[in-house]
Amino acid sequence: MSLDSAVPPPLDKLSLKDAVQEAQFSQRVLIHSILSRADGGSGLAGHTIRIGGWVKTGREQGKGSFAFLELNDGSCPGNLQVIVDAGVHKLSDLVPTGTCVHVEGELKVPPEGAKQKVELRVKNVINVGPVDAGKYPLPKTKLTLEFLRDVVHLRPRTNTISAIARIRNALAYATHTFFQKHGFLYVHTPIVTTSDCEGAGEMFQVTTLISEAEKLEKELKDNPAPSEADIKAAELVVKEKGEAVAQLKSSKASKEEISASVAELSKAKENLLKLQERFKLGERCRLSAGFPKKDGKIDYSEDFFARQAFLTVSGQLQVETYACALSSVYTFGPTFRAENSHTSRHLAEFWMVEPEIAFADIKDDMNCAEAYVKFLCQWLLDHCYDDMEFMAKFIDKTAIDRLKMVASSNFYRITYTEAVSILEEASKEKKFENAVEWGIDLASEHERFLTEEKFKAPVIVYNYPKAIKAFYMKVNEDNKTVAAMDVLVPKVGELIGGSQREENYEVLRDRILEMGLPLEPYEWYLDLRRYGTVKHSGFGLGFERMILFATGMENIRDVIPFPRFLSFRLFVNVHCDMLEFRLRFEAFRPFALYCFLLVVETWSGSLPLGLGHCLTGSAVCRLRLGAWGSGASSATGASSVLLAGKCFSTFRPNSHYHFTISQSYFITFLIGNPIPQLTEEYW
Repeated sequence: MSLDSAVPPPLDKLSLKDAVQEAQFSQRVLIHSILSRADGGSGLAGHTIRIGGWVKTGREQGKGSFAFLELNDGSCPGNLQVIVDAGVHKLSDLVPTGTCVHVEGELKVPPEGAKQKVELRVKNVINVGPVDAGKYPLPKTKLTLEFLRDVVHLRPRTNTISAIARIRNALAYATHTFFQKHGFLYVHTPIVTTSDCEGAGEMFQVTTLISEAEKLEKELKDNPAPSEADIKAAELVVKEKGEAVAQLKSSKASKEEISASVAELSKAKENLLKLQERFKLGERCRLSAGFPKKDGKIDYSEDFFARQAFLTVSGQLQVETYACALSSVYTFGPTFRAENSHTSRHLAEFWMVEPEIAFADIKDDMNCAEAYVKFLCQWLLDHCYDDMEFMAKFIDKTAIDRLKMVASSNFYRITYTEAVSILEEASKEKKFENAVEWGIDLASEHERFLTEEKFKAPVIVYNYPKAIKAFYMKVNEDNKTVAAMDVLVPKVGELIGGSQREENYEVLRDRILEMGLPLEPYEWYLDLRRYGTVKHSGFGLGFERMILFATGMENIRDVIPFPRFLSFRLFVNVHCDMLEFRLRFEAFRPFALYCFLLVVETWSGSLPLGLGHCLTGSAVCRLRLGAWGSGASSATGASSVLLAGKCFSTFRPNSHYHFTISQSYFITFLIGNPIPQLTEEYW
């Protein structure tokens, strides 16, 4: 049998008469392969199959004689109903939410009127991964996305996060499909780099110096290094022992006396050598490059790479080297920014798609970007529609219509100058929080106005002011603007940023110096212009922003599997009737505006509400939790309510704030920069 003949047909190509398809490399059938059929799986009735998955809901029926399980294996949003008799397995082990089961049974058509087109009657339970229902963090009740961020290792089991994971997977697959289809080569660019693509300096440093210094300190902790005086004393002992040996030899002393004296000299030399080694170790620790020297500088020649190294902020500069040899290339990987931002749109680690095209100008760049975004939207509509229906039903009812609009629309193209003129005209009637004038970097509110109100479609803005863009962008003939472009879309704003790259060596060199950047780290980049320079262009798409746009999710932390972000969190477990505690703020900048949120998550009883006194200055405050009101509602699971939140500019460093909590709650303190769009009216 050939390899090709062993490959099963795609699931969506199976006809109704085909037998159910067993998943490769796993002794089970994917639930998606059953439920995605045109008949909903009813045509497979009578087949005996194995499935595995996690219990979404389970309940015993018929006085404990059988149980219904809603099983999901992550292959699709839908669940398969599974029926288990008490004689097959102990039902109480199967029904808790979160239980993992691997079962074998027969597919049957359920009674008329049932919601399902097919169900599984279990004959054999192969394996059970049990769950203690009392301790499982994800009960059947609805959980907030904020809560799920604190159980990031379990949140893929929820419907929303699993749908986002499949959408993310589809967009990644579509990305490779698009570029491979158009002749691009996939290039792996480095995570560790010595150059700053954006020139903003917001980079995470990679170093082994601190760990080396810590290792040395640990080694010297129990056996401290000798001082210079100790070394001199040991040297003096060696000198004295040496003179004693010489004196014994000159006086023709006995062999026994000379041998004993030589042994003492050898012992003194050995001791000196050990002390010198320990002294050098102490000097290495004291002068370790992991700590600034007396002049305040750090010697990076002692570091792992013998120079400063960082986590990459972009793979663009490196992928350009391959574009200048292989023509059309792209990279797709993680990037890192050490931005001091605590918003719903910022991550410290995120993914970027960055194509680079040789012999292409800014118009070619815009054409590629538009075609790529349209392709992604159409791909989701064609290959991930069930998950998009879920998002439209529970997250954003406009999600599918938005994808259809973008996939079928021509993107508007306007210059930066035209965009500013439109915004200035609009500002006569509409108030923007950020003032509009030529030379500003367009804010999110400006971008969304253009896409959501003015054009009601995606917009490409190009020819931005030189002063607000990166050094590598090609300077236009007016010497005021650069050949840069941004693709703006509704709901998100900027989705793509790109440009034609500066191919002139002299101009690029001057731009690097003009930006105050050192030349040495970019000499290799300048070599691309020294040797066989070529006109080329490229762009970067923020992958998580694309997922935000597609799904309608509001917070970027919910569309990446393991979000990494600036965080000021202090968790306090409260399990007593009365607790008094103090917070000491030491990290705040004096007189800076900060937002203080107190979120109380109840586990039982009434939802709390009320604030005894607002927080003011450094005064001692008492915060009391009252009832929701006469119609107090019951919370069986974790629910969040914002108790206190106001922007205060009177917090002081080294100040104490005093609270009293009079009930048992789980308390989370979030301390960070205020979110600009949250006005006082919101609070």
